[in-house]
Amino acid sequence: MIAEIGAFALCLSLAMSLAQGGLGLASSKRASRAAALKAIAQCAAAASAIAFACLIASYVRSDFSVAVVANNSHTDKPLIYKIAGAWGNHEGSMLLWSLVSATFGAVLASARGGQNLGLWSKAVGVQGLVTAGALAYTLFLSNPFARLNPAPMQGAGLNPLLQDPALAAHPPMLYLGYVGMSVPFSLALAALIEGRADQAWAKALRPWTLAAWTCLTLGIAIGSYWAYYELGWGGWWFWDPVENASFMPGLAACALVHSAIVTERRGSLASWTILLAIMGFGFALLGTFLVRSGVLTSVHAFAVDPRRGIAVLILLALALGVGFALYGWRAPKLRQPAGFAAISRESLLVWNNFGLSVAAGVVLIGTLFPLIVEAAGGGLISVGPPFFNATVAPLLGLIFVLLPVGPLLTWRVGDMAAAIKRLAPAIVVGVATLFGALVMTEWRIAPAIGLAIGAWLVVGGLVYLWVRINRGEGRALAKIAALPLAVWSMSLAHIGAGVLTVGAIAETAFRSERAVALAPGQSVDFANRRITLMDIVGVDGPNYEATRARFRIDHGGDVSPLAAERRVYEASPMPTTEVGILTGLDGDLYVALGEPVRGEAAWGVRLYHNPAVQFIFGGALMMAIGGLLSLVALARRRRAP
Repeated sequence: MIAEIGAFALCLSLAMSLAQGGLGLASSKRASRAAALKAIAQCAAAASAIAFACLIASYVRSDFSVAVVANNSHTDKPLIYKIAGAWGNHEGSMLLWSLVSATFGAVLASARGGQNLGLWSKAVGVQGLVTAGALAYTLFLSNPFARLNPAPMQGAGLNPLLQDPALAAHPPMLYLGYVGMSVPFSLALAALIEGRADQAWAKALRPWTLAAWTCLTLGIAIGSYWAYYELGWGGWWFWDPVENASFMPGLAACALVHSAIVTERRGSLASWTILLAIMGFGFALLGTFLVRSGVLTSVHAFAVDPRRGIAVLILLALALGVGFALYGWRAPKLRQPAGFAAISRESLLVWNNFGLSVAAGVVLIGTLFPLIVEAAGGGLISVGPPFFNATVAPLLGLIFVLLPVGPLLTWRVGDMAAAIKRLAPAIVVGVATLFGALVMTEWRIAPAIGLAIGAWLVVGGLVYLWVRINRGEGRALAKIAALPLAVWSMSLAHIGAGVLTVGAIAETAFRSERAVALAPGQSVDFANRRITLMDIVGVDGPNYEATRARFRIDHGGDVSPLAAERRVYEASPMPTTEVGILTGLDGDLYVALGEPVRGEAAWGVRLYHNPAVQFIFGGALMMAIGGLLSLVALARRRRAP
């Protein structure tokens, strides 16, 4: 019965979303129509929430008469992973996508603010059609409430790699970011339909873009951290197509965040901001549907269910086709205010946008090129880290060089000489880091430049804070307390980007690894540490059996215990690795337990030393916190009289 209620709620949400789209696009400027539009959007979101709650209830009850539950759950699975299983598969994830889209549509309909009524209603209408497209795809091609008859006595279980707290949070966070880009898309199309993209429109756009970028940043960071400690490879980013699928909308969202600032403050770049909003949602759709349709695994995945593949192409074509057609027709008619000087804050933001957009395009080409070649009969090829490191990394490096300069320039006309003079401490630290890194890396130029850019970013962000703190009169603490939250948020995000850069370059340049075979009682010297395998014991978990290796780590007079495991879950014969990580001032010692060798007298052990790797995740967290603080600052400004 629960599944039938969920299916009915799904149908109801689809009907409401279609009504939302029709009424929003056709509505007049009467207040009664606006109230009706708001109520319909809220009903669509409520119905989607009921449907998703029914799916979770089916998982919690282990209702194996529901096909998706039978294929992705097990009675012995812990409760948190039963719940997470609701979005750990194609059908459930598409229902989550639809729920988030409907919820954002309801929030957009409920928070008009000072927006023009006609533009607002068109945006709510477009959002309703976006939700309807996702719901129709879910209902007709990926129904999460399809029944099995007869129902199996036991479920197949969730992929053991997904039974991890980080993977419970990673997909929802990414989907908040992916679907968050649909609201800027809706606002962009509404602006084109209405023929106006003024500063009030940009003010409405900014919070949604910031929220989407923040969620994407957190989602990517959580996924990267999960891959680091769960997969047992010692790495954190592999330029895998699935990673790239989330990185592309992240780059586009970052560009849109900065472009929207110019449009709100100066009224400039409105057409470009609209184009970025369309492209950003296009990347989000591409990332979501390519991953979930199986195209990234093989171009022949459509042969399993060709209807899903065709639907993917139709949804992409509709969203981007309508968006670009409207843009080509209406964008030239938008009012464009006066320009700005070549040396100004606006010009630096334009260069920022250009670099981020080109980087997203390069990632797109590198991700799709192997699929296009295979589909054309050219065989299997791989585009991996060498390509992306040689193309995307320099582009991001150029953006990061300009990043500390922009905030120190004024709007319209800036003073570059004064900005460079203020950045003298950052220049000194950057040059010193460059030469120090050249010596440490034995004159390897690329990592030395990367470390110098990271140091330049960090100190440049601190310099900007110092400049803003010393603008006024009074005590230092009073001036710090009076500093606008927007200054703190921007500085924290930029400094976080520098910290992440230092961590990424240092980890790549200085990491070391070694594979050994150890018997209990044997030791090996690695990364200035003595690592001793103390014993091997069996462990019974809630729904798995594990072989646990316990180690003793001697480092500089300190002794630390460390454990690593190999697990086999009841529902899957595939062994998984639970690594041991010991974080120190010089980085992480990372230990992965392998297969037994020489019978079971010894075990394969892979050792990694990853310097500064925690800077990567810490820097990403700083960037996300910067985004959250910026959202708080925007909310405060909106409430201010």
